[in-house]
Formats: sequence, structure tokens, C-alpha cells
Amino acid sequence: MLFRRSILKELAGASAGGFSVLLAITLTTLLTRLLGQAAGGSLESGAVLAFLGFSVLNYLPVLLSLTLFIAVLMTLSRSFRDSEMVVWFSSGLSMTAWIRPVMYFAAPLVTAIALLSLVLSPWAVRKSDELMQQIESRNDVSTVSPGVFKESRQTERVYFVEGFAGAQNAVRNIFVQSVEQQKLGVVVAQRGYQETAPNGDKFLVLQNGRRYEGKAGSPEYKIVEFQRYAMRIEPFEAKLAAPSSKSLSTPALLRDRTPANLAELQWRIGLPVSGAILALLAIPLSFVNPRAGRSLNLMLALLTYMVYSNLLSISQAWVAQQKVTPATGLWAVHAGMLAILLFLFYRRLYFAPSALFRRGRPKGSKAT
Repeated sequence: MLFRRSILKELAGASAGGFSVLLAITLTTLLTRLLGQAAGGSLESGAVLAFLGFSVLNYLPVLLSLTLFIAVLMTLSRSFRDSEMVVWFSSGLSMTAWIRPVMYFAAPLVTAIALLSLVLSPWAVRKSDELMQQIESRNDVSTVSPGVFKESRQTERVYFVEGFAGAQNAVRNIFVQSVEQQKLGVVVAQRGYQETAPNGDKFLVLQNGRRYEGKAGSPEYKIVEFQRYAMRIEPFEAKLAAPSSKSLSTPALLRDRTPANLAELQWRIGLPVSGAILALLAIPLSFVNPRAGRSLNLMLALLTYMVYSNLLSISQAWVAQQKVTPATGLWAVHAGMLAILLFLFYRRLYFAPSALFRRGRPKGSKAT
């Protein structure tokens, strides 16, 4: 059918363009934040891409839902602005005729949103937490980056290296400041590397350097030159935190029905449901009155999306705080948006098309 093919083709183009823009904005924002953490030394530079991928997977359900809403809204709004809707209405179609092609287009995206929110996003959060725990469990020397001062988490030490020495696990021009027995010690060396003793203890071995030791504020300092100097690296055990509700799989949430887990389950189920409702909401919201300007419906659509999204977040928080029952929190917001959807369809169905025809009929002519 010409009507369905033309609508689906334009929806596909609008969704591809909208998703590209949203994904580019998300990637830029996440990459800027992660690079800032890596530059500050709180995150390894080699783990930036991994965290970026996990974060994007976590945001994809929301991005796809917003893409679907924008694609339907922009496509139908353009049809109203270019008077194509007048042609379709003149052919005997009503506003409800757009429901079937829109839902036909939205079905694969809603399925993808459900798969992401129920399966892939929790997996991405879980892997991100595991990677962060591995990074935090590494010793201080392993996390040192060239050109960045690194403060020890266990002892009063500060590390700085200028760069790698070419060999594996070796660095050059090392600076280490430490406080031992109320004495300030500064060690500088040309080269250093990590070494593991037979008993499992790890040492930072420095070569060809000097150690300056003395009390702060005192002019008396002891200077020792060395060819080899070994500093024991204190082991660090990261605290095992309990997995959060966001990192638990959906079957695990169903087995352990705590308020926090039920709230997370409500959020995951609500994402694909809201995606389908938003696709339908975009149909009546796309109506453009030529006399009222082109931006009014876009502002109304943006306000509707923000209210819907915030209500879902508030409902999730209320379920977690046991202010409302899980069943009420799951369906109340969606039921309210469905009521608004039916009202908008009723308003557009009985008022918008007739108004269009009245504007297009010459003065004094009669309908045949």
C-alpha cells in the first residue's frame, strides 16, 4: 500500500537521523567525563573504552524510546506543515489510520528496548561494576599513569613517573614522596619496575637514584645515593560491595522481591511500555495548526515527554520507599498517559480534520 510504504520509509529515515544525533551527544558526554576521570588518575586510560561501551548499553533503551517518539513526531508534523495530511484526509483516511503503520514501525524498536532493558543493560552495569572492582583492587603502582601524581590509598605516599622506559613493566624518572615515623622522605630514580618476592610480596625496585630524608621544616636532611632500592608495596583489598538492583538480572529481581528490586523491575518493564505509548502519543501531538505556528506542538510534545519520564522516575522511587504498591507504581503512570492519549485522539479525530476542510473550502461554497 502506497500510504504505508511512504510512512514507513520516512519514519526509518527520521529515526536513523535522530538516533545518530542522540548517540553522538551521549558518546561525547560520556567520553568527556571518562577522559576527565582518566586524566585525574581515578580511572585507567586503558579501561575508558570498556566503560564507554557499558555506559552506552545502559543508556540505549532510553535513547531508542526517545528516537521512536521524535521520529513519529517529526514525520507527521512535516506532513501537516506540507499539507499532505489534507490529501490523506480527503482520501477518506482518519487520524486513526496512522496507528497501524506507526505500530508496525515501532514493534521492532520496542522489542529491542525490552531486550536491552531486561537483559543487556543489567549485564552491562554488572560488568562495569566488576571492572571497577578489579581496578580498585590493584596496587597503587599498577595504577600510576605517566605525567600524573598518584596518591596511595593505604600509606602516605605520592608517586610520579615521567614515562615508560621501553621494557615491559618499567618506567623512567620516578619520584616517590613518603612519610615514615614523622620523617619526610623523597626518592628520585632514573628507572624502576615491579618485582614479586618468592613469598608473594610485591616491591617497587628503583635503580640509580637518591633518597632525601628529614623532618619537615628542619634544614637537616640525610641524602643517600643508591644503585638499587626496593620499596614494599602494601597490598590492597577492595571492599566487596553488595550488588545493586541495577546490576541484578531480571530473574534475580523476581526471586528476591525487595522494595528496591521491585522498583528496578518496574523501571525495566516500563521502558518498552512507555516506548509504545510515546509512539502513539506522537500521532495526535504532531498536529500543526498553520495559524498557531510550527513550534507550539514541538514544545507541547517535549513537555509531555519530560512529564512522562519524570513521573516514571518518581513512581520508581515511591515503590522503593514503599509509598505505593508495586502494581500501582507499575501501571498508574502508563494508565494516565493512555487516558491522555485517548483524549488527544478524540480531540484530533473530531475537530482537527473538519477544521482543515473548512479552511480549504472557498467562501460561500457548499460541501458535496
